[in-house]
Amino acid sequence: MCCCCPPAITALFYLWVRSGFSKDAVAGALVFFPPDPPLYKFKRIAANGDVLPDIDDEAEDLEEGNGVGGGTEESKREEDDDDDSDSDSDLGTFEIDTKSSHKANNDANHTNNQQKVSAEVRRQRRKQREEARQKQRQEYSQDPIAAMTDRSNKLRLRAKRRSKIDARDDTNGVTYQFVPDIATLGTLPSFHGTIQAVKIGPQKRTGSYIAALLYKLPESEITPNTKTILYSHGNAADIGAMSGLQAMLAKNLKCNVLVYDYSGYGESGGIPMEKNTYRDVKLVYEWLVQNVTKHEHNVILYGQSVGSG
Repeated sequence: MCCCCPPAITALFYLWVRSGFSKDAVAGALVFFPPDPPLYKFKRIAANGDVLPDIDDEAEDLEEGNGVGGGTEESKREEDDDDDSDSDSDLGTFEIDTKSSHKANNDANHTNNQQKVSAEVRRQRRKQREEARQKQRQEYSQDPIAAMTDRSNKLRLRAKRRSKIDARDDTNGVTYQFVPDIATLGTLPSFHGTIQAVKIGPQKRTGSYIAALLYKLPESEITPNTKTILYSHGNAADIGAMSGLQAMLAKNLKCNVLVYDYSGYGESGGIPMEKNTYRDVKLVYEWLVQNVTKHEHNVILYGQSVGSG
């Protein structure tokens, strides 16, 4: 690069080199913008009913047994996330063969006190992190190379942490409860069915799990012809931000709705990249047919903005 190149171009070139000349890594940095912080969380519930600690994506390290070890299969898979040598062989078919996933029933009637306490904690945490980010943005405004490199490194580290924890949770039978950020979203529409918080996976190539919410009608309203909308949301959104809309869709259209987060968004693992979004929808679609609709003709695909691609 020459000295007359704009700083942003220099930063993209630097990221391209650092990523092993991966075009996907550069494209992902330009295209995908997950809400930060997410507008929801999945409360982790152990098999014995105990509430497990939240996953902190900004922690310096994980507790004993949860750290990111070198040379593991999960680490190798995450390294494949932004590898342009990917043959896309795993994207060529849509066979229904997903076998590894687990779901949790979410009690739609969380107590108001629990939500208020959780919302206050998240509000304080959001404020502290936003102050830190503001300071960091001021520093990075003078150095786009450092900014882009830091973001890329954080995404890769987050993906490895998530992969390890989600895989362990899957093995241990951990289930989930959906907790929206009501301090930001406000009061959400009521839904008379059930809301199931699900982590679907692992992805065969990357080893990551995809976070999803299934808005399911009461059994008394379900027929063999009941449809399920598979909803792919827009770019700067997550399943927390879309939760109110999904509840209204399910209620007013008398159908089930399954909405999911792309790799690197919300509670999903992986790295936000174009190829991974194809893997995400394929994985979620197969899970939906196998576990909910039983027939492909009962699935309605709906995409918003980037989700329509």
